[in-house]
Amino acid sequence: MTELARLAAAVGQRLIEREETVAVAECSAGGLISSALLAVPGASKFYVGGAVVYTARARLTLLDIPQKAMDGLRSASEPYALLLARVAGKNLKATWGLSETGAAGPEGNRYGDAVGHCCVAAVSTTREVSLTVETGIEDRETNMRRFAEQALALLLETLG
Repeated sequence: MTELARLAAAVGQRLIEREETVAVAECSAGGLISSALLAVPGASKFYVGGAVVYTARARLTLLDIPQKAMDGLRSASEPYALLLARVAGKNLKATWGLSETGAAGPEGNRYGDAVGHCCVAAVSTTREVSLTVETGIEDRETNMRRFAEQALALLLETLG
């Protein structure tokens, strides 16, 4: 079992035990978070939905976050990750919103973040947590997997 599958299974089990749900908004992980959660038997009990929000158009169309809401924010930051998680959870009426935004590679992003930079967040009505991760890895696929793992690990830790 991969680390991603292990984390997804643990998150799924914890959410089922708590009778809670999750909605996902991911960027550079490219759907790996949602894919891992959906691979867990019983996913329909805890997974509400998700979106790959890779561009400004996707952010507006899939999450209905207007450009005005981005004033003072930039992607690949903890405040932006918190916004994505907050909106995903709210829009899909989930207990938790989970998000990821980063620079998978092979180059850094236009904001000066290095390859392997990622921010993840988990948000409920009573709790908001976020984390910045620097993998130090230049391989895009490896970073995508690590970003997804970090998001799931943050949610698992937050669920207690």
